[in-house]
Amino acid sequence: MRINADFSRRAAVHFDQSEWVPSPAAGVERKMLDRIGAEVARATTIVRFAPGSAFAAHTHDGGEEYLVLDGVFQDETGDFPEGFYVRNPPKSSHRPATEPGATILVKLHQFDPADRTEVRRATLGHDNETLFVDTHEEVRIETWSEGAAIERENPGGTEIFVLEGAFLEGSERFGKWDWLRLPPGQPLSLRVADGPVRVWMKSGHLSQMV
Repeated sequence: MRINADFSRRAAVHFDQSEWVPSPAAGVERKMLDRIGAEVARATTIVRFAPGSAFAAHTHDGGEEYLVLDGVFQDETGDFPEGFYVRNPPKSSHRPATEPGATILVKLHQFDPADRTEVRRATLGHDNETLFVDTHEEVRIETWSEGAAIERENPGGTEIFVLEGAFLEGSERFGKWDWLRLPPGQPLSLRVADGPVRVWMKSGHLSQMV
């Protein structure tokens, strides 16, 4: 399966215009943003867990990072309510589940194989904060004020996921839970349309994909 798999090209997915796709686990559905592979894949996905649903225990050979968008996501290491950012490095394993239900943004098989850094960070109440940074990527929460223009160089590529508010790229509007990926070398040129805008951003990591 290949979805938005050409990382030299811009890609965008609007939450309200995409469909939920059932997963192999009962009560778990997905909206696929990008993907290379079948069930074990390099993937960026919005995943919705119904109350009481779970995945079987598994190992993330290529690592996993996720941001809890609503509800409470759970595994053996604890309960992670809305706003938690978690990194499970390569070779880590867990059995994800949720009693109340949850929706997460998750990225799989995208870590440096040598990365062994675990992250558990609450992000609610934080307007501008670096959640993780190393030599080839930076993950941040940012808040942009009403009327702001965001103009930045983009040497390593950037993904932007909207948590609150809306921005424009040209005439295209990105609102809550919409996703935009810009390839390395395409500058950011955005304007806040409905602010403040709060986003999850990952930058620098796409240069190895093109």
